[in-house]
Amino acid sequence: MHKVKLNLAIIGYGKMGKTIHRIAEKKGHTVSVIIRSTNTGDMQNLPPGIDAAIEFSKPESAVANLEILARKGIPTVCGTTGWDRYREQVRTLYTDLQTGFVYASNFSIGMNIFFHINKKLAMIMNTQPDFSVEIRETHHTEKLDAPSGTAITIAEDIVKRIERKDNWVNQPSGKENEIPIISHRVANVKGEHSVSYTSDLDKLVFTHQARSREGFAEGAIIAAEFIAQRKGVFSFEDILGL
Repeated sequence: MHKVKLNLAIIGYGKMGKTIHRIAEKKGHTVSVIIRSTNTGDMQNLPPGIDAAIEFSKPESAVANLEILARKGIPTVCGTTGWDRYREQVRTLYTDLQTGFVYASNFSIGMNIFFHINKKLAMIMNTQPDFSVEIRETHHTEKLDAPSGTAITIAEDIVKRIERKDNWVNQPSGKENEIPIISHRVANVKGEHSVSYTSDLDKLVFTHQARSREGFAEGAIIAAEFIAQRKGVFSFEDILGL
C-alpha cells in the first residue's frame, strides 16, 4: 500500500464526503480541495499536486466529474452509483489516458468479501436448478437510486454464473430467467444486502449489514492510497487481493 501521506481532493461533500474528510485527516492525509454543490465550477480549475481524488457525488454529475479528473491525470476513486450506462466509456477514457481509476459500488471491506463469496456461491448454484434466487436491499431514505449499485453488482455477478438467469428486475418476478431485486428505503439504515436461494426443501440466505458509514470511508481511503501510485483501471477486489 501507498504509505506516503496524500494530498486529496474530495468531490461531493454529503455525509460520505464529510466522513471521508474526517477519517482521511485522522490517518494523516491532507484534504486540500473540497467540491460541494455550491462550488462545482472549481472542477475546471483544480490545483496541481493532487495525489488522488475521491468522488462521491450524485449520478447526474459523476460522469462529467470523472472526465475532468481523467483528463487532468488525477488518480481517482469513485463510489458514486447510478451511472452504469456510462461505465465502459469512463473506463476506456482512464485506460487511454493512463490515469489511475478505481470504481466500486461499495467500498466496505466486508461487502467486497461478500462479492467474492457471492460469485463462488453462484457457480455452485448453477448446478442446482431447483433453487430460485432473490436479492433484497435496504438503505436510508436519503439514497436516491434504486436498486442500489451494490445490489446491481450482486445481481450481475450471479447472471454471469447461473446459466438459467439472464436479467434482473427491481420488482418481484416469477420468470425463470429473471433475478428479482426487492428494494426498501428505511430511515437510519446504513445498508443491508441479502441473497437468498430457495427450493421446496431448503432456504439459504447470505447477508451483509453495514454497521457504520465509516467502513465505506475507510475503504475509499485504502483505495486512494493504492491508486495514487498506479495507472490503469482497478476494482476494489484487486486491491484486497481477491
